Amino acid sequence: MIYQGSAITVARGGDEIATLTFDLKDESINKLSSAVVEELDQALQAIRKESGLQGLVIASGKDVFIVGADITEFHQIFEKGEKYLVDMNQRVHGIFNAIEDLPFPSVAAINGLALGGGFEITLTADFRVMAESAKIGLPETKLGIVPGWGGCVRLPRLIGADNAIEWIAGGTENKAKTALEMGAVDAVVPKEKLEAAARDILEQANRGELDYQARREEKQSPLKLDSIEQMMAFETAKGYVAGKAGPHYTAPVEAIRVIQKGAGEGRERAQAIEAKAFAKLAMTDVCYNLVGLFLNDQAVKKKAGQYEKQANPVELAAVLGAGTMGGGIAYQSASKGTPILMKDIKLEAIELGLKEARKLFIKQVERGRLGKADMAEKLTSIRSTLAYGDFEQVDLVVEAVVENPKVKGGVLAEVEKATGEETILTSNTSTIAIDRLAGNLKRPQNFCGMHFFNPVHRMPLVEVIRGAKTSDVAIGTAVAYARKMGKTPIVVNDCPGFLVNRVLFPYFGGFNLLIEQGADFQRVDKVMEKFGWPMGPAYLLDVVGIDIAVHANEVMAEGFPERMAREGKNAIQVMQENERLGQKNRKGFYVYEEDKKGKPKKVSDDQAYELLKPLVKEHREFTDEAIVARLMTPLCLEAVRCLEDDIVGSPAEADMALIYGIGFPPFRGGALRYIDAMGVAEFVEQADRLSETLGPLYAPTDRLREMAKAGERFYSTAGQR
Repeated sequence: MIYQGSAITVARGGDEIATLTFDLKDESINKLSSAVVEELDQALQAIRKESGLQGLVIASGKDVFIVGADITEFHQIFEKGEKYLVDMNQRVHGIFNAIEDLPFPSVAAINGLALGGGFEITLTADFRVMAESAKIGLPETKLGIVPGWGGCVRLPRLIGADNAIEWIAGGTENKAKTALEMGAVDAVVPKEKLEAAARDILEQANRGELDYQARREEKQSPLKLDSIEQMMAFETAKGYVAGKAGPHYTAPVEAIRVIQKGAGEGRERAQAIEAKAFAKLAMTDVCYNLVGLFLNDQAVKKKAGQYEKQANPVELAAVLGAGTMGGGIAYQSASKGTPILMKDIKLEAIELGLKEARKLFIKQVERGRLGKADMAEKLTSIRSTLAYGDFEQVDLVVEAVVENPKVKGGVLAEVEKATGEETILTSNTSTIAIDRLAGNLKRPQNFCGMHFFNPVHRMPLVEVIRGAKTSDVAIGTAVAYARKMGKTPIVVNDCPGFLVNRVLFPYFGGFNLLIEQGADFQRVDKVMEKFGWPMGPAYLLDVVGIDIAVHANEVMAEGFPERMAREGKNAIQVMQENERLGQKNRKGFYVYEEDKKGKPKKVSDDQAYELLKPLVKEHREFTDEAIVARLMTPLCLEAVRCLEDDIVGSPAEADMALIYGIGFPPFRGGALRYIDAMGVAEFVEQADRLSETLGPLYAPTDRLREMAKAGERFYSTAGQR
C-alpha cells in the first residue's frame, strides 16, 4: 500500500501500475470535502516518492465516481472572502496539476456520476474510460458559480470551445455516448470491463501506441482559434446564453468569459483567470441563495426518506376523475412504472384523460426520450374504467374530482367501500381541509391530502397533507408514491389552503389592493417578472383560472377572516362575473391568441381596464420598489405564520415548497431566506409601515418582532450576508 487515508487509498499492482481509489468511509457517495482534497495532496506526494511506477489508474470504490465538491462546506468557506477563495482554488489547481504532471501516463476509470470537481479530476488524467451507465458534467453554473478547479481550462481544449460552452453554461449531465462522440472520454465499456480497459490504455501508452505527452501538451496550451473563430465561438454564445439564462443568472455568461479570457493563455495563467472569476461569483447573493437552495433540497429529500420508511408498497394506483388533471396524474404514474386505474362516471371524461396521457407520451417519443414500443407498454398500464370492479387490488387512490367538499366527500366515502382495509386514500384538493373531507370516512387514519400542481408532468411539488387522524403509514405511503412518480413531496399539516395556497393568496390580496389604488396591472406584472417571478400576479391568475382563484380566495377568507376577508368586490371577482376565466376561455386580465406553436399568447385588452375602473378608489403612483414591497410582504408574512403554526416543519421545507409549487424566484432562495437577506428587523419595520394603512394582512407576528429584537434569523448565521 502506497497510501491509505479515510477517503483515498493508493495500491501498487504487480504490473507496476498504481491505483488511486476514492472510497469515502461511512458515506454512500464520494465528494471532495476540504479534508479529501488534503488527502489527495498527501496521496500524490506518496506516489511521486514511489519508484518504478509506470502508470496510475484513478478509480472509485462507490457506485458513483465523485459527485463533486462538498457543497455543505460552501457557505462557511465562502464567508472567508474573495482572496481566501482565490488562494484556495490556486492551491487545488496545484494539487490537480500534480496528477497531470506525473512522470508516467494516467487514466481515470469513470464508473458512475462524475460531476463538478469529480469530473475536473478526471480531466487531469491523460485518458478517460467510462462505463456505459455513467454520466459526466460541470453543473456549477446552477449554483451561481463557474467550474473553479480546471473545468473552464481543460474541457475546451479537450472537446472544443463550442461544446465546452454548451456543457458548462448549461450545467448538463452528459451520457457516455455523448461524451465519447465529443471526445471527452477515450472509450466507453460495460462497467465490469472498466478496470481492464483502463489498464489496457496504460499499456498502450507505455508501448508508445498512445502519445500521452501530446495529450498533456494539448490540454496545457492555448486554444487553437483565430480571431474570427473566437468571435463566433464566444460573442455569439454570450448573447444566446444571456437570453436563455435571464438577467439574474450571470454565471453561465461569466463561464464563457472565463473560457474566452483563458483561450490564448497557457495552463497556469488560464487557471488564475478561472480562480478569480469563481471567487467573485461565490461572493454574490445569487450564489449564496442557490447554494442554500441545494442544501434545502437535500434536507427535504432526507426528510422524505424518513417518512418513506413507514410506507406500504404501491404496486397498483388509481385516480378518480379523469380529464386533464386525472390524465396528467395517470401519465406520471405510468411513466415512472406504477400501473394505474383511471375512473370517471363519464366516458367522455375518460377519453379526455387518456388523450392527455397519450399526448404527453407522444411528446416524449418526439424528443427521443422514449421509444414507440415503450410508449405503447406504458399506455397499456393505464386502465380506464367506469366502475369500481378492480379497486380491491388498489394500494393507493388519488381522488381528483371537482373542488367541491360535498362531491369530494361523497366520492371518497364511495371508493372507501370498494377498496381494501389497507388501501390509502388521498385527495388532490388544493384548499379544502383534510379533516373536513375525512368526516365521512370509516378509516380516516388511511386518508391524507396529496395536492399535485398543474401541469402535473412539469411541476415538481406534491403537498402531502396530514389530517388529525392520518397515520404515519398513510403519510409514508403517499410520500413514497410521490417520490416514485419523480416528484418532491413535502409533508404539511392541515389548514385552509395548506401551505402553498395559504401563502400565495395574501400575495393576490396585495395585488387586489394595488388595483384599488390605481396601479396598472400590466405594470405590476412587469415589475414582478423583473423581480424574478416567471409571471406577474395578473398573468398567473389567468393561468391558474379565475374561477379556481375565486373559490380558493373564499376558502382563505373564511379560514383567516381577520387578514384575508375584505368587504366589496375585488379584481378577481370582477373578472369572474364578466366570464373572463383566464386562459381556459381565452380572456381574463388579458386576452389570449395562439402563437405559431399553438400556445396561448397574452395580449393587452382595454375592456379589462374598463371592467376594473369601478374598483379604483384612488389614483397613486407606485415605484417598482413599492410594488415589490406591497406584494412580497404579505406573502412572506404568511410563510412565517405557517412556520409558527406548525403547518410546515422547517424553513427549508417552506422555501422549497414555494419555489417548486408557485415559482418563487430560486435565486432569491425562498420567502424566509428573502426575509433573512433583507434583515428581519428591516423587514418588520417595512411591514409595520405598510400595516398602518393596509391593515392586518401586513402586520408582523409577535414572534417575528422578538426575532428582530434578538437579531435572530430563520437560517444559520454560517455564511451570513
